[in-house]
Amino acid sequence: MNSEFFKYELIHECKNTGARAGVLHTPHGDIETPVFMPVGTNSTVKMLTNYHLEQTGAQIILANSYHLYLRAGTELIKSFGGIHNWMNWHKPILTDSGGFQVFSLSHLRKITEDGVKFKDPKDGKEHFINPEISMKIQEDIGADIIMAFDECAPYPCGYEEAKKAMERTHRWLERCFATHKNPKQALFPIVQGAFFDDLRTESAKVISSFDSVGYAIGGVSVGEPREMKNHIVDITAPLLPKDKPRYLMGVGTPGDLLDGISHGIDMFDCVMSTRNARHGSFFTSEGRKIIKNKEFEKDPRPLDENCQCYACKNHSRAYIRHLYRCGEATAAILLSIHNTQFLIDFMKNARNAILNDEFFGVSKIKN
Repeated sequence: MNSEFFKYELIHECKNTGARAGVLHTPHGDIETPVFMPVGTNSTVKMLTNYHLEQTGAQIILANSYHLYLRAGTELIKSFGGIHNWMNWHKPILTDSGGFQVFSLSHLRKITEDGVKFKDPKDGKEHFINPEISMKIQEDIGADIIMAFDECAPYPCGYEEAKKAMERTHRWLERCFATHKNPKQALFPIVQGAFFDDLRTESAKVISSFDSVGYAIGGVSVGEPREMKNHIVDITAPLLPKDKPRYLMGVGTPGDLLDGISHGIDMFDCVMSTRNARHGSFFTSEGRKIIKNKEFEKDPRPLDENCQCYACKNHSRAYIRHLYRCGEATAAILLSIHNTQFLIDFMKNARNAILNDEFFGVSKIKN
């Protein structure tokens, strides 16, 4: 896709693995890849203000069109001039189409060739979204990168169910591209096919036939074993255009990030950094830890001695443990700041290793 608003530069491929370093130019700034993208489902990354988010070094964040469509409503966001003005975040933003959220409402939705009818789980109100409506919702929201409306097959599922969902995803993709008109928004197609090699291969070839700024791999991190996910990414990523960014959706533990980078993935997102924090767990260079554990009761050290986030520069494990055990929201805020910056710094270090041909492949670390 030739666009005056988007351009991807593949800067370097590591000699030891398939790992890549690049830059994606967008209307709201450049994104150095590989990149971890914090998730701001309701137009905010949970527990973090935009100031906190800026301090972590986040280059791009996600918002979810399904949730914003239901609340606050896309017309309201549009009236503010789009999501960047709405939330006062002027770096790049990506919106998920909402397909995954809709299809996860298995008892509240009905899928037809035209689209999906579903009930809002909070108030029971009935809604309908199809490819054309999804494109309109995301256009009104105004993110830089938008996702095609797809059907995500569950795990586990049978071959015929996976094939049917994949083929419908391809037909819906044609409708998405026919509807999408805004050159300042890059539409990413999504590979589906569940956990069947031939379906993934077919889907990768089909979506690659659409001229796009970038391409995504969906339908993973839905409950499958890590080895199965890695296999699917391993066979799928090389089939996507080499000169375009590759986005692995819903992946965000340190081990999974390294696995994905090793297979040539450039972009990642996950809610885990803040969700884990709200449940008291935090990432370290020695693996994931649980703050409520008694071993931290008198521990004067920061959450991670190699981290320069606000939490690590200002507070001890003992103090944050005290806050968590007292039910103070500040504990979740500090852990969210740390986890988010830890993953962002983790990716910066991976990028530097790639540029220096020192990225050594698939991780053995514990998530």
